[in-house]
Amino acid sequence: MRLFVLSIFFFVTWTLNAQQYADPSYYLVDSLILEDISDSNLDLLELSLKKYHKSNSDTAKIKSIENIVENCWDGNVWPKYNLWIYNFCREKLKQKLTREIKKEVKTSLASAINNIGFHCGEIGDISCQMTNYFTALQMLIDLEDKKGVATGLNNIGYIYFSSGNIEKALEFYDRSLKLRKELDDKSGVAESYNNIANVYDNQNEPEKALEFYNQAMSIYEINGDSYGVASILNNVGYIYLLSNDSKNALLNFTKSLSIREKLGYKIGVSQSLNNIGYVYQNKGELDSALYYFQKSLEIKEEVSHKQGIAVSLNNIGAIELQKGQIKQAQLHSERSLILAKELGYPEDIYKAAKNLSNIYEQQNKGIEALNMYKLYIEMRDSLNNEATQKATLQQQAKYEYEKQKVLDDAQNEKLLAIEKEEKEKQKIVSYAIGFGLFLVVVFLIFIFNRLQITKKQKKVIETQKEEVESQKEIIEETHKEITDSINYAKRLQDAILPSIDTVNQYLPHNFILFQPKDVVSGDFYWFEHINNISYIAVADCTGHGVPGAMVSVVCSNALNRSVKEFGIAEPSKILDKTRELVIETFAKSGTDVKDGMDIALCAFSENKVVYSGANNPLWIIRKTSQLTELQKTQKSTIIEDEKALIEFKPNKQPIGLYANMTPFKSQSIELFEGDCLYFFTDGYADQFGGDKGKKMKYKPFKNLLLSLQNLPMTAQKQELRNSFLTWKGEIEQIDDVCIIGVKIS
Repeated sequence: MRLFVLSIFFFVTWTLNAQQYADPSYYLVDSLILEDISDSNLDLLELSLKKYHKSNSDTAKIKSIENIVENCWDGNVWPKYNLWIYNFCREKLKQKLTREIKKEVKTSLASAINNIGFHCGEIGDISCQMTNYFTALQMLIDLEDKKGVATGLNNIGYIYFSSGNIEKALEFYDRSLKLRKELDDKSGVAESYNNIANVYDNQNEPEKALEFYNQAMSIYEINGDSYGVASILNNVGYIYLLSNDSKNALLNFTKSLSIREKLGYKIGVSQSLNNIGYVYQNKGELDSALYYFQKSLEIKEEVSHKQGIAVSLNNIGAIELQKGQIKQAQLHSERSLILAKELGYPEDIYKAAKNLSNIYEQQNKGIEALNMYKLYIEMRDSLNNEATQKATLQQQAKYEYEKQKVLDDAQNEKLLAIEKEEKEKQKIVSYAIGFGLFLVVVFLIFIFNRLQITKKQKKVIETQKEEVESQKEIIEETHKEITDSINYAKRLQDAILPSIDTVNQYLPHNFILFQPKDVVSGDFYWFEHINNISYIAVADCTGHGVPGAMVSVVCSNALNRSVKEFGIAEPSKILDKTRELVIETFAKSGTDVKDGMDIALCAFSENKVVYSGANNPLWIIRKTSQLTELQKTQKSTIIEDEKALIEFKPNKQPIGLYANMTPFKSQSIELFEGDCLYFFTDGYADQFGGDKGKKMKYKPFKNLLLSLQNLPMTAQKQELRNSFLTWKGEIEQIDDVCIIGVKIS
């Protein structure tokens, strides 16, 4: 039935448009009219389809099309691609697949079914929407996909809320929120806060609603979620509207409208237009109100959003009634009531019945007016009955209890973690003491051996020649021991460095220029790929050579523990934890050891990077046309024709013991195709050389990188190495050098 509804929708769309359709052999779907699609959505299609046609694996192909479904808000586009995913996944599951690929395909199928439910809701088919949401939820439960389950619970809660079943809505919202907090899904938590706020708003508790809206807004702004920000602005505007604060209501609705227009989110645009109409209606500016209600209705009819049509028709009828246009008011209000009854939404029935009661009364139709008034009272009572109010209060008490329980559990877990950490510390101390004693024994044996050799030499040496030859042998042996030790230390350090093949697997367009001053290095690079996020860093530890290498082992181990043992995902939090572990390790000496590192850490996921740095910046070279006005005016920005280098500043503090330690900060940066990201240690820019034997410094380094932008990343690495060798000439290399470049394609 769900697919039949969607098929009819696509057929009607085809018959109503006589324009030329896009080639389905490339665009994959039928009846796609490119002329009707916005530029931003066309760019999205081209980028995703390009990846699709280049992909060799079925899962990569699905991901490419899912990118369209997730980021396109055009109701004439994304449902077609969602249906493509649905059919493609069903066919794939008929084939013999590995367990891992089968799970991925099933997850994509569940997502497609969920989206079919969403589209059914958009066109007013609530039964289809609920059926698909429950089907998708069961699949996600079977797949043990907790994040997907949380989303499914939230979607079902929204249907119950829209249908007036507040008790059920709160039950599903609460289950979703608990899962999202367990997963530390900040965007999901924000969505849950927003929905819970809607319930409080619906129950005439604006202060409680604003509390949850503000919590959601903070998360959306940090995550750069424009869709979420627009939703909160709209909801907050509605609270101001109910408080008769027309100025703030209009300000919030207008901001929401602007964001939704940029996103191409038609349903959201129609909602914002409708709410602006309410503001003008409250101000008594009926012509303006009617204009916005009609504009909202046009969009809702364009996308066949039945509930929205019912709301707009009733709003138009109310204005026409105020203007004395009784016949038109009756026509629009009756159409609204028919749709509201068909959908089963009590609030919409209640509003339409109230309107018609007033209209019939003015027409002297007493019986009809009385019937509408009874229906109005019935729906009003159902929305505000005692059981609903009680459910809200019970749920609030339950939420406060859960919140306190989370705090208690967190405290208990913290105590357990401290106890475990103390045991680990004791174990490390024992190992360290044992290793230290072993070194002392080895050293004593070595000294004893040297003394014995010396005694023998005093007795045996008869001539100066024999003494020289004996000393030569000793020196050569000692040199060999030292060389062997250093070479072994190099093998140990190489073992902590990530495999280049691993880096290339997740960041295919990159280079790593690693040129230690000595055999071993105080600089190192680090990489991990966890939960679809690629973490890569370049670090400069205190010192170089053997001491620097020893510090690098400590710092690399701290990074690994922060991500793997403590499960931290946010770059700034990773650096905070790494600093804590490094300080803790060196504190075992009993003195204030200030060894540590400077670092630039980046987390790549989809089309953005999150950067956090300790003294080491991030440079990005991108097209000048893609710079913001602020970036163009910053002193650190260098612009050369079509390319520009912009700098993202680090925290001015190291990873290690420091006088004024503060939490590290992260910067979330949107990436564009063709962007080149560079992070590095100070060895390259601090190298002495050139005609005058002075430091290179950072501005010439920036200009050099800008001049290499037309070269592939491997060629850039070679040119950087050649330029460095040419610059230093015969002068000794003064420090370790490490540069990482990553290009976005």
